[in-house]
Amino acid sequence: MATATTYGARDHARAQEGKRAEAMPVVPASDWPAPPCEAGHLVWAETVAGGNYTHRVLARGTELRLTDLRGDACAHLLLYAADRPWERLNVADTVKVQWNAYLGEGQLLLSDQGRVLASLVADTSGRHDALCGTSTLVRNTERYGDGTPQSDSPAGRELFKLAAAKNGLEPRDLPPSLSFFQGIEVRDDGSLDFTGSTGPGGSVTLRAEQDVTVLIANVPHPADPRDDYVNSPLEVLAWRAEATKPGDPLWEATPEGRRAFLNTTEFLAARGLA
Repeated sequence: MATATTYGARDHARAQEGKRAEAMPVVPASDWPAPPCEAGHLVWAETVAGGNYTHRVLARGTELRLTDLRGDACAHLLLYAADRPWERLNVADTVKVQWNAYLGEGQLLLSDQGRVLASLVADTSGRHDALCGTSTLVRNTERYGDGTPQSDSPAGRELFKLAAAKNGLEPRDLPPSLSFFQGIEVRDDGSLDFTGSTGPGGSVTLRAEQDVTVLIANVPHPADPRDDYVNSPLEVLAWRAEATKPGDPLWEATPEGRRAFLNTTEFLAARGLA
């Protein structure tokens, strides 16, 4: 189809309706071919290409599943309270309060206000990182020759800037991020050991414990030792569910977690949200 004229370009563009690329959002999400829940409950369905990003506002109780489709995805994650972005993911508190530097099922993602933004309710990967953050423009330019968003080797922070701008946030609003599917372990001497991926199909499921803004950059882990920029597609699915309640094993697992849930519930109740 000729696209040299405005009419030809229009006709070509309209002819793409209904077609699907390997990496793209599916709208409506209920059209996803194999939803993990009742199709009507699915609110986000997208495949994020390597070297790309996505973002979404999710309601309290929504469950978000990230899947490493081919074994080389690395999902760098930031979370913000949806209507007050000054409350955001605090990686240091997430690690310190729970006495654990390793992410996995049962861990809570905490804000700088001592409240739970999301809980990690399932994990089949076990290879994650709360220590290194994401890649930067300077580092990617040194390693790959370029780190700008439009290049073949975009840095995670540069993609986060774009996702942030689309949610009214600025670069100064970007704290250190968590990453899933490419692991790091701390050696006895304090140095870091890159453990990589467990292979294709690993997934993590998060539950939003408040209304949250989610930013995701799918880029190689900054400690990945491979010379090439290796990064594969990430599947993102989210569906309506319920927030964690008192009596749930996740709520009662530790005194620290229980206090964080109580802080969250008290705050939301004061606003008529819980």
